Amino acid sequence: MAAVTYTKQDWRAEADIQRLPDGKYQGVVLITRMGLPAGRDDSAPRAVDAISDTPEEALEEAKALAHRLLADL
Repeated sequence: MAAVTYTKQDWRAEADIQRLPDGKYQGVVLITRMGLPAGRDDSAPRAVDAISDTPEEALEEAKALAHRLLADL
């Protein structure tokens, strides 16, 4: 399952999933500012609070979080 990328002005949000050790899935979002030199962007991935049983559910949660984060910028 591929990551989904959204942009707003010069911000990019990448929604993806990670598989947890117990076999469940969690959505994650990385917000970055485009145009910054490599190593100058100190953004950390943000995890969705909910844990999902399927990768599809986790990606939907991550996409929703990406939209919320971009709306707040």
